Amino acid sequence: MSLAEHGYGPNVHLIGDAWSASAVARLSAPGAADPVFHALLTRCFQRLFYAAAEWLPTVDVSVPTRMSEKHADVRLQARVLAPQQVVLVDLARAGMLPSHTLQAELLLLLDPLSVRVDHIYMQRTAGADGRVDGVATAGSKIGGSVAGTTLLLPDPMGATGSSVSAALSMYKRTLGVPARILVLHLIVTPEYLARMAADHPEVHVFALRLDRGFSPPAVLARPPGERWSEERGLDEHDYIVPGAGGLGELINNCY
Repeated sequence: MSLAEHGYGPNVHLIGDAWSASAVARLSAPGAADPVFHALLTRCFQRLFYAAAEWLPTVDVSVPTRMSEKHADVRLQARVLAPQQVVLVDLARAGMLPSHTLQAELLLLLDPLSVRVDHIYMQRTAGADGRVDGVATAGSKIGGSVAGTTLLLPDPMGATGSSVSAALSMYKRTLGVPARILVLHLIVTPEYLARMAADHPEVHVFALRLDRGFSPPAVLARPPGERWSEERGLDEHDYIVPGAGGLGELINNCY
């Protein structure tokens, strides 16, 4: 796995390979969504899942293969994903397709009854100046406690972090403390990473791209995170720049 170097700390994982950069650039291009857009979105979250899976619990196994009938004394020795309870969090609407993508991957590898999907409808609220000032929760379908589980939250954009932080706080406040929390995004900003570090420092963040387009030129000339407090990736309305536009609208063809 190719990871980009940065100064945001050990819990931030920026995937730096050419395929990921190409795919997110294609998703960010002007124009309406098309079949390629949705196919690439699915594959981007598969890529994120493969990176995040390195942080899931594993176990050493010694198992037979189809050749064991002829060579019974030789078994496959491997480190595989351990049996575990996984809860996927769908922040509707942009998180619906990503959460389904991760569910499909996990169902191939784990006991299907150990993979749960929760649904939360959240949207950020803005003040008179247009900047994000909170989160409104319209409803949720939660399957129970998350104590001791692996909590996975896949959502395309990590902009201000208001929705993700509110969702994680809700779980930890009322539904138990997960054993680990992994959040997966196409694009994140320095502001988002600072919010996660402040509100949920134990969380591991995985992203295919970091956007800090409003940072001063001298800051952009330095490695990401070296002058973190001076980096900016949000405009006056808290949208990511260069960003990719409203992916929730594109995913669902809402204009």
